[in-house]
Formats: sequence, structure tokens, C-alpha cells
Amino acid sequence: MSIGEMLAATVPMVRTLNLEYLETTPEKAVLALPDQSEYRNHVGGPHAGAMFTLGESASGAVVLAAFGDQLSRAVPLPVKAEIAFKKVALGPVTATATLDRPIAEVVAELDAGTRPEFPVSVAIRREDGAVTGEMTVVWTLRPNR
Repeated sequence: MSIGEMLAATVPMVRTLNLEYLETTPEKAVLALPDQSEYRNHVGGPHAGAMFTLGESASGAVVLAAFGDQLSRAVPLPVKAEIAFKKVALGPVTATATLDRPIAEVVAELDAGTRPEFPVSVAIRREDGAVTGEMTVVWTLRPNR
């Protein structure tokens, strides 16, 4: 089972919004939010909350792909998130998430007994490729007790 399939099966918001996992690797995750009338805002595009969920879900997918081998000793948790809406998004949108720190550097901090934090950048695009939103989600690996 792929990370995308696992998350789709276990995360209720992923199923609620019908998010699609297009690519999930330790370097990048790409998710799609289909155009659905029940999740549109007052200007006809995806609601800000749906786009936030799309971006946060993409960030979580890349984090699990990058640090899934650390789950026996640490749990990944989002610490904070910031989103900027750049253009009106109409129709289906995709979110592409990338890690902003090397995996080995984060794992080295965990090995040293600290609780690493690391940012994940997310670009939200509409079908014509225009960036409609940018998001940063800071994650941590909280060591298990």
C-alpha cells in the first residue's frame, strides 16, 4: 500500500474532500483537489479551508515519505502553518510540497536527542499552472516516550 493509499484510507478529511495523491516521494508530494461545487467559495473557487487542507495534507505526505522509517521512535506533528492566497483559484487545484531541509540533517538532530523542526513549502496551482497559494508548514519529530 502506498503512502497516498494509506492516508486516503485513514485520514477522514482526505476522503471528505476527495483528495487525490498524484505523487509521494521523500522529496516531493503532489495532491489534487477536484472541482466540487459543495466546497466552492463566494467567487466560485475552492474554499480557503479546502485549499489549506490540501496544502497541509501534501506537507504531511512528504513528511511521512521522508521520515516513515523513524516512526518507531518519533511521531511527526505539525507545529505551525502559514498560507498566502496569491490569485483566485478556479476549478481543480494541485498542491506540491517539498522539504526545505535535508532528511539526514533532521535525522541527525533526532539522533542527538533533540526535537527537530523543519519547514515544508507548498505551492498550490490551478490547471493553467498559475500559483494561487503558497504555504509553509513547520513540522517536528517528537520523540516517543
